[in-house]
Amino acid sequence: MNVELHGTAVVLVPVIAEHVPDLRRILRTPEVGLRWGAVDASPEWPFDDPSTVCFAVLVDGEVRGMVQYGEAEDPMYRHASVDIFLDPAVHGRGIGRDAVRTMARYLVHERGHHRLVIDPAADNHAAIRCYESVGFRPVGLMRRYERDADGRGWHDGLLMDLLAEDLAT
Repeated sequence: MNVELHGTAVVLVPVIAEHVPDLRRILRTPEVGLRWGAVDASPEWPFDDPSTVCFAVLVDGEVRGMVQYGEAEDPMYRHASVDIFLDPAVHGRGIGRDAVRTMARYLVHERGHHRLVIDPAADNHAAIRCYESVGFRPVGLMRRYERDADGRGWHDGLLMDLLAEDLAT
């Protein structure tokens, strides 16, 4: 895939091997590790899941995170899901909002999805505000939905969705 997506401050490009060291460094930060755990434990990560499409988030040419999507292709339930992590060095600067909006526009306008979902931890208020600013709305609480990063317990997730007509421009 040779797609390059341009937001206001971000450029999203398909992840290549040269991006992986920066992405692994970002995953090892305490803020990101708290939410994503040891997803980089696989030597093949992020190329180990053929059901997701991964884009590096570039800001001023530097890798600052990753946004990925997956697609449910059953015609009765067709939709896309989105996940993102960003380097804490760019938190609070609107980079997440720009990256999520850019990906959402691509999924709606180019991939033809009428509905997108995202599922932040229910206590990740900054992420929830970011997704709401793009047009995602809370659907419901998923109790004990996801393993804690340390693998010892579970935490709640918030299911959010965005319909094409709700996409903030």
